[in-house]
Amino acid sequence: MRILVFGLGAIGTVFATSLKASGHEVFGLTKEKYIAKIKNNLLKIYGVFGQKQAKLDGIFTDIQRIKSYPIDLVIVCVKAYDTELVINQLKSILTQNTVVLLAQNGYGNYEIASSLIGKERVILSRIIFGAKTIEIGVAEVTVFADDIVIGQPDNAISEEKLKEIDNAFNKAGLPTRVSKDVYAILWDKIIYNSALNPLGAILECTYGVLADNEETRLIMNKIIEEIFYTTKAKGIKLNWTDYKEYLSHFYENLLPPTVKHFPSMYYDIKQGKKTEIDALNGAIVRLANECNLSVPVNKIITNLIRVKENLIKT
Repeated sequence: MRILVFGLGAIGTVFATSLKASGHEVFGLTKEKYIAKIKNNLLKIYGVFGQKQAKLDGIFTDIQRIKSYPIDLVIVCVKAYDTELVINQLKSILTQNTVVLLAQNGYGNYEIASSLIGKERVILSRIIFGAKTIEIGVAEVTVFADDIVIGQPDNAISEEKLKEIDNAFNKAGLPTRVSKDVYAILWDKIIYNSALNPLGAILECTYGVLADNEETRLIMNKIIEEIFYTTKAKGIKLNWTDYKEYLSHFYENLLPPTVKHFPSMYYDIKQGKKTEIDALNGAIVRLANECNLSVPVNKIITNLIRVKENLIKT
């Protein structure tokens, strides 16, 4: 396949390096300020997925440079707040056969992308491995909690196409499976991230520290409870009958493999970057407002992260 990875942060670097090392033709798109730091188009990863390096077929800062290379698959690895901008840029290079896979956190990315380029082009994914940038073009995979899950929530893309991508990812050392329930599975991660990411960023601690303290457990429990009654009011299908069932899974299965992990939001704030709070707890607040529901803990967490962002900038 000919693949474009849009965004060469930690996750994008893992995808691009792994897929190129397994024999695909891979291009990268990154910001102007990063391009000079990637020497000879060479990317490297190490950690849980092993040590790999690969020289991409091209790394560009201008989407128009991709036009002469008809792309089969675009993997979008940008932050949620840039989704609309990126999808609008991609419109000019999409061919009849191009599909776009969203490798992002949070709520709203699928809704934005499918409204702009059509459901028949958009693949949703749930990614629950963790990676951090060591330097531009070098990433470490720090934790792996479960397979990458891909799918088309509205059955608008053939199973054959999904299986082709699934096979490519697995052969590249990226454990992946296809699921018709990808939307509900993604919501599992939205809940997980909403409970852990902002608190870890505010308190500057690992997921394990959050789990070990009764006070933070109570806050996380309330965040999760509010998400459950908000999604129920919105008619969003989850994989769990109630929040108590999810809490058991959260503490027994999801947290143990990631106890040493710092949230990406922590690194974003440390680097003076905008966070994805509006696609996580902020999205819960918006959805709750649409139903005239009160979600005070999610609202407080959202406001605290916004203050934290502003304090870093000043």
